[in-house]
Amino acid sequence: MDLKNGSVVTEFILLGFSGQWELRIFFFVTFSLIYSATVLGNVLIMVTVTFSSTLHSPMYFLLGNLSFLDMCLSTVTTPKMITDLLSEHKIISIWGCMTQMFFMHFFGGAEMTLLIAMAFDRYVAICKPLHYRKIMSHRLLSGFMILSWIIGFIHTMSQMVLTVNLPFCGPNVIDNIFCDLPLVIKLACMETYTLELFVIADSGLLSFICFILLLASYIVILITVQQKSLGGLSKALSTLSAHMIVVTLFFGPCIFIYAWPFNSFSGNKVLAVFYTVFTPLLNPIIYTLRNQKMKEAMRKLQFQNVIST
Repeated sequence: MDLKNGSVVTEFILLGFSGQWELRIFFFVTFSLIYSATVLGNVLIMVTVTFSSTLHSPMYFLLGNLSFLDMCLSTVTTPKMITDLLSEHKIISIWGCMTQMFFMHFFGGAEMTLLIAMAFDRYVAICKPLHYRKIMSHRLLSGFMILSWIIGFIHTMSQMVLTVNLPFCGPNVIDNIFCDLPLVIKLACMETYTLELFVIADSGLLSFICFILLLASYIVILITVQQKSLGGLSKALSTLSAHMIVVTLFFGPCIFIYAWPFNSFSGNKVLAVFYTVFTPLLNPIIYTLRNQKMKEAMRKLQFQNVIST
């Protein structure tokens, strides 16, 4: 490739949110509060699951790990986005950009796998309650966690190994709040159509297939429970509703961002904010406010801390 008429790009410019200074201050305060609540909420869940003896079960073990992944996923992009709101020059180095994309897809791929594991946990708990402890053993839970990290690593490496060596010598402006893989690929000084299709297949179709599989598993659970007892159907709906909300919030933006045609990515800032800022906060809210056992465990730990002091 001839790069004589261009210079090698060493940094990207993130357009982020533009507009009046007052609006940017509003976004700064709002997103800072949301991010702080996200970190505190997810840390609270992890601490409660770890130290509460009443929550030492497979479901809460998986929930604690989901909180960790949510916190990590939000931390990859949100602090940079918040600081950029107060900066006139929203610059990120090319390696900082690659690092951001690597960890976004790493934690995202791991969370997809973990959500499937949580769906399997609910299936066993509702449809095979007598065999729950035997099936959901410590060995299986450890296998789920190892598998989620492995899949996350494979998912991100399969894309980053093809992206990290792309030549960038022309435009360096990314119309988003963080380094988004499809937008970065389009800035390369070479034909990237095949790589764009690979990203759609890897991220978009993976998200869509996982989402369909999860919805199918919930339908199977509801059908199984309905055939056994009408009373159990109401309980199953109550248990699964939180899971279905989390799954929809997580996979919905992923499907739109990565399975949509590449020429329509420029207007996806709202989806990007929802995926990286709001969803990690909504997960602990949904699971804690709808879970009486979790709330009781938090109150008990708080009471024990008061007594000890």
